[in-house]
Amino acid sequence: MSGRQLWRGGHLVTLAQAQGWGLVPDGALLTEGGQIRWVGPLADLPQDLRVGLDAEVDLQGALVTPGLIDPHTHLVYGGERSAEFEMRLQGASYEDIARAGGGIRSTVAATRAADEASLRASALARARALMDEGLTTLEVKSGYGLSLDDEARCLRVARSLSELGITVRTTYLGAHALPPEFDGRPDDYVDAVCAWMPTLKDAGLIDAVDAFCERIAFSPQQTRRVFETARRLGLPVKLHAEQLSDQGGAALAADFQALSCDHLEYLSDGGIQAMAAAGTVAVLLPGAFYFLRETKLPPVEALRRAGVPIALATDHNPGSSPGLSLLLMMNMACTFFRMTPEEALRGLTVHSARALGLPDRGQLVAGQRADFCVWDAAHPRELAYYFGRNPRRATVLQGRAHEPAPARPVV
Repeated sequence: MSGRQLWRGGHLVTLAQAQGWGLVPDGALLTEGGQIRWVGPLADLPQDLRVGLDAEVDLQGALVTPGLIDPHTHLVYGGERSAEFEMRLQGASYEDIARAGGGIRSTVAATRAADEASLRASALARARALMDEGLTTLEVKSGYGLSLDDEARCLRVARSLSELGITVRTTYLGAHALPPEFDGRPDDYVDAVCAWMPTLKDAGLIDAVDAFCERIAFSPQQTRRVFETARRLGLPVKLHAEQLSDQGGAALAADFQALSCDHLEYLSDGGIQAMAAAGTVAVLLPGAFYFLRETKLPPVEALRRAGVPIALATDHNPGSSPGLSLLLMMNMACTFFRMTPEEALRGLTVHSARALGLPDRGQLVAGQRADFCVWDAAHPRELAYYFGRNPRRATVLQGRAHEPAPARPVV
């Protein structure tokens, strides 16, 4: 990595403590070897850490935050599902559409029909759109292939997104829906999902394992079998839990010390306590809540009281959250879920890093990865306040200013 670089004259939002913005006016960041070496007021910079003028960057009073982290996306897929959007507006529910053969299955068919090059081109465009609003770390799930070869293909495409300079974590979501060739045989399909897992892990394609535990997907018993296989392979787990009903998924995931449980609109008090005891992060998905016109709010206040960290994500997918704006997710979290702007920013930085098992990022403190964003804003609350406005000035990845190639139209 590059040598020392001093980023000076910024209004730093360190999030260094458990609460508060951790503001440092006229602050400075010293980066070295891809890490943050020192953070504080410029006037306090130790003499032995000073650098030459050619290694200084004047931030000109801009706001500086940790880089944004999206811990839940389904970024690799073929096709789109705007017809289902129209159907829902005419009264069909998400479950009605899924049971009629639409939903995830329609995306599986489009994904299987697409070649790897086209899947990669569309995923790259989506990732670039997220990067344009400050993304530095990204999680991508499989789950639209639902066969060994197609799941592997989608995971390979997800891995390839790291060429953009961001960190990409891949999650195996074979237990997303029942593919047509397994109609009426859900337990046989779960057997297959478990049998494919070692092959995909040995190929270096899996960082974590997820499942969709819901009435229209997989039962708690079937989910447990997937998680037991993951545990034998040393893979951490995550769970789509309590989105449409309370299936006890959060408590099940907590039994396996899950990194996160995601959605959680129907989360019970027992599920909250289990997550708190296991250190499991709650990942809320305001884009899906908005797009599906849900009315059941996740229990944010109860999560706060229990000390469960709350992360946010786009949940980008073609059926229930086709959004590609991290800043809009912050605004939605504040507007719909009554989170504070500080909670929203933590939800896309320090808590989202924890949801991915990445403790080396999410704050501006010495020893952390030097991923941060420079914004044209006077105060960090502005990031959640505006929508339809992108104040990002620059993104720094491992201590190097980085500009992604312009995003092509997302297909």
